[in-house]
Amino acid sequence: MNLFDTNVLLDIATADPIWLPWSENQFRTAAAQGPILINPIIYAELAPAFASTADLDRWLDPAVFQRLPLPYAAGWLAAQAFLKYRRSGGVKTSPLPDFYIGAHAEVEGWTLVTRDAARYRTYFPSVPLIDPT
Repeated sequence: MNLFDTNVLLDIATADPIWLPWSENQFRTAAAQGPILINPIIYAELAPAFASTADLDRWLDPAVFQRLPLPYAAGWLAAQAFLKYRRSGGVKTSPLPDFYIGAHAEVEGWTLVTRDAARYRTYFPSVPLIDPT
């Protein structure tokens, strides 16, 4: 099962001129294996790219995407990773939601498809990643 980080989905939704080919390839490969997993944080981070809830919900076709709730265990892991990040000098501009996405993948044992591999490798080293590096 593959949880898709927001940056990869935004590449597709916005037709990013640099990352679109890589992101579409990862999307097609994952979709052929099963549903594309998202959670409420990913949904919220995608929302600004769409004019309305209806547009976003239409783009997140239920035949392709599976919307999953956030487990409380992921909340604990996200907070611990975020604290570690802040204590090691991390800036406040890196939001807690990014840590929640990594924690959700860890708790569920999923692979995370992302372009932000460095953060996830550092704070969630047991999460398998698909990334462009």
